[in-house]
Formats: sequence, structure tokens, C-alpha cells
Amino acid sequence: MGETGTGAVLAPGTGDNMGAALGLGLEPGELVISIGTSGTAYAVTVVPAADASGAVAGFADATGRFLPLVATVNAGLVLSATASLIGTDLAGLNAQALAAEPGAGGITLLPYLDGERTPNRPDATGVLRGLTTKNATSQNLARAAVEAVLASLAEAADLLAAQGVERRRVLLIGGGARSPAVRAVAPGIFGVPVAVPEPEEYVALGAARQAAWVLAGTPAPPDWPRRTAEEYTGPPQPAIRDNLAALREATAPWERKD
Repeated sequence: MGETGTGAVLAPGTGDNMGAALGLGLEPGELVISIGTSGTAYAVTVVPAADASGAVAGFADATGRFLPLVATVNAGLVLSATASLIGTDLAGLNAQALAAEPGAGGITLLPYLDGERTPNRPDATGVLRGLTTKNATSQNLARAAVEAVLASLAEAADLLAAQGVERRRVLLIGGGARSPAVRAVAPGIFGVPVAVPEPEEYVALGAARQAAWVLAGTPAPPDWPRRTAEEYTGPPQPAIRDNLAALREATAPWERKD
């Protein structure tokens, strides 16, 4: 950092996920799951990621640390598409998903409706398995969609764990974090407590904090207070992720080739 002849302060910039991490006050051991149109999983670390597969992007964060990140194509739009499929809106999807039991009556959705980036399956489509006359209800279909989105992001988070990222709790943000069904189901899928911070423009907040830190001229960022968050817990549901993994592998040989 330095000053030009006109007195303007020169400072580093940052990106959207990095700004959000600073705005959240993200600490090592915390994993952010962002559910928007697409999905992301990321954390702050002091060691850079080195993933030869390229699935884990080795970004820097906004404070001099690192921000390993995994992105998925399918997230919030899967919930919107499922709501349309069962003839309701997102509020109705939430109510119906919460009315179903974990495991969606045996239905598993592979949520790659628009292809997928992680895993790298650009030609994939969505697949439903386990549908019967007994479990073919709107409640189970809604529940399967919520479980599928979260299980897909949990698989992405496991790629971060392979890079040494510790996961003591999940911070759930993005439009999908407002879903009561997503909040209720997430702890069982991730197997750790889930916190949903109060709504905020965390990217903009992080950018503002980075600018304030530069003007403060301190070696480390100021100790900003963290936003309050609602905590959610629940028993682990490993079978949901196991079913998604099994369906993903079973569908690999016959994905479309346009």
C-alpha cells in the first residue's frame, strides 16, 4: 500500500466470496455454504490449496490468508424447478418438504438439472430414483430436492476437507439460507451444527471493512463484532449422502451426449 502524489490511498481489492468471508468474520474451522442460483463452499486457511484435479480453486482471501473454494452449478434453481414441478411456490415447497420424513420415502434426486461443474459433468441431467406408487407424493419430491441440493454441496465440502480444511460448523448464507426446510435439513446432511447469520450484504460489508482496515493502517484487521446467527442442530443422516453418491455413479455410463 502507498499514496500517490495526490494523496489517494492505494490498496488491494478483493472478490465476492472473499469479501463475504471478511464480512462474516469467517474463522478457521468454519465452512461457508452459499446457496444462490449456483452453490459455493469455502473456508479461510493459512495454507494454500493444491488440488491437482482443479475442483478446489486456490483463491486468496481479503486478509492475506487463503480461501479454497468449490462451486456447483445446481443449487437454488433446483428448488425453484421442483416447486414448479409440484405446482407450488418456494413457500409451498418448504412446507411440503418439512411434512416429509428424512430420506423422502426412498426417493433420491440427482440434482444435475443443468449439467454440473463439481463433479465435472457438463452433459448430466437430473435423475429421480426410487419412485413408487406409495412414495410418489409432492411432499417426498420436495424433500428429495432439498436433500439433493444440500448433499451435493456436502460432497463439494468434502473436497475442501481433503485439502486439510477443518469443519467444526457450517455458516449457511445466500437466498437458500432463508428456506426453513434447508435450515432444518442441513445439520443432518453436513453432520455438524449449522449457523444462519442474520441477513446482510456480506460482500459489500467485507469490501467496506477492507477499505476501513487500509485507512486504519493496522497490521491486522480490526476486531469487528460478528452478526448474530441462528443455530441449528440435528442427528446425522449419512444415508442421504450415500444414496446420492450411489445414484451419481450409477448414472455415469448413460449421461446424454448432445
